[in-house]
Amino acid sequence: MICMGIILKQDENRSELQKRVAQQLTEKAKKKDPNPADLPDGVDDSAYMKNTKQTSGLAMLWIVIVVIGVGALIWYIIASGNQS
Repeated sequence: MICMGIILKQDENRSELQKRVAQQLTEKAKKKDPNPADLPDGVDDSAYMKNTKQTSGLAMLWIVIVVIGVGALIWYIIASGNQS
């Protein structure tokens, strides 16, 4: 029974220590950057996004054309190999 109490107290001390460390790290992060919402998110705000446009609806058509072309090429290779 005494062993269980010691383990429980160790867990309580550890959780208090973890709480203090987490609180200190949070305060340190707030001091370093008081308003993180002002930072760019790296997607819409980055420099490489300038002069770009959204993918048009024809992109799916191009994908279908490429898949059909690759399929036809594979069929041609297989068909020409069987004639020999």
